[in-house]
Amino acid sequence: MEDTIVRYVSRIILPFVQLYGLYVVLHGHLSPGGGFSGGTIIGASMILYALSFNLAAGSKKLSHDVSSILESTGALIFAGMGLISLLLGANFLANRIAGFPLGTPGNIFSSGSIVIITFGVGIKVASTMITLFFSLIEEEHSHEHH
Repeated sequence: MEDTIVRYVSRIILPFVQLYGLYVVLHGHLSPGGGFSGGTIIGASMILYALSFNLAAGSKKLSHDVSSILESTGALIFAGMGLISLLLGANFLANRIAGFPLGTPGNIFSSGSIVIITFGVGIKVASTMITLFFSLIEEEHSHEHH
């Protein structure tokens, strides 16, 4: 009975939690939040899915290989934006000095590279949480079988 209730409630709240996590990532330069906190919310929602519906279903939604690719992609986005700043003659991850605007409250894409950087950080943090979760579970299962 408990599994049914947990699955039902999880199925209802997961889209809202993930949407909120995306909101926190995309509005991090205009309000409290950003890539780390939004990525944590998104990663926790995927862990909730795996715990609610079982680990096999969770790993089907986001396999270990896809999670590893997303981790690398997030890091490359972050580092790539820093390298672009260097190529433009500014400091690593410089925004205003490199010629990008600082942002206008209420306009998500008005801040130049910051929204791209926080998006990369969000991808990296969410996928790292998921990878760590599944790695810990796999390690625990391998110790149980030995």
